[in-house]
Parts: sequence; C-alpha cells; structure tokens
Amino acid sequence: MLGQLIEHLGSLIVSIIGSTGYAGIIVLIAIESACTPLPSEVIMPFAGYLVSTGQLSLWLVALAGAVGCNIGSTIAYGIGAWGGRPLAERWGRYVLLKPQDIDRAERFFARFGSAAVFIARLLPVVRAFIGLPAGFGRMSMWKFQVYSFAGSFIWCLALAE
Repeated sequence: MLGQLIEHLGSLIVSIIGSTGYAGIIVLIAIESACTPLPSEVIMPFAGYLVSTGQLSLWLVALAGAVGCNIGSTIAYGIGAWGGRPLAERWGRYVLLKPQDIDRAERFFARFGSAAVFIARLLPVVRAFIGLPAGFGRMSMWKFQVYSFAGSFIWCLALAE
C-alpha cells in the first residue's frame, strides 16, 4: 500500500514538474513547506533530472525551490502565530502532523533560536515544520524569511544536483 502511494505520488510530481517547470516546483515545495507530507526529497531530484537533460537550469531550480519554501513556510508561520500550538494539534492530523513532530520542532527552535530556521531547512522532516514554532514564538518575519530562504536554497540545490 505504501509503495503504491509513493509510486503515485512520484508520478504526480513528475507530471506536474514536467508540464509546468519552475512554477510546478514552487507550488510543490510550497505545499511541502506548509507542513504537509509531500517530500522535497522526491520533488527536487526529479527537477535535478530535468537539469541533467538541459530542460531546466540548476540555479533556477534551486531558486524556485527556495521561493516555494518561503511561501509554504509563511503559511505555516501564520498558522503558528494566529492559532498557536492548540490549532496545530487539533487540525495537524489531517496533514499527518503529529504532536511529536510539533514537540521536535519546538525543542529545536528553543535550542537554536532564530538560527534554527536556517539549520532546520537543511534537515529532513524538521524542515517542513519549523515555520510553526517560529510563528508560535512570533520570530521577526524579516529574519524568518532570510534564514528560511538561505537554508532552503542550499537544500534544494543539493537535492537537485
């Protein structure tokens, strides 16, 4: 069952990026960064494949991924700032977000402060959820955007390369 789900997800990602290019990368990574189970580890390598065939540019793929990440993360930040942890715990299960995931992201953010956003963008799983605790703590939006973009650009570049 899980294998079929991953296969269908992969086919959907390939179809979207293949037909929409950079815009598809932005949308898919935005969805991933808004605390949903759509892994960038599947999205960016296919974009990298298109880079290897000459259909896309590596730098623009990384840029599209970072822009998408900032869009999705801003949504997660807004949810965290507006509804706090109670909202995330109540509705998170619909996007497979568990209280343990929120705990992990909050502990990480508490330990590293603002730099947690940059560091988290380089780590699987935590990267998709770091916007929530940044919103809970009402981190400076300017810092949040800069750290998120910088870490996401590196992550997307590495996955697409």
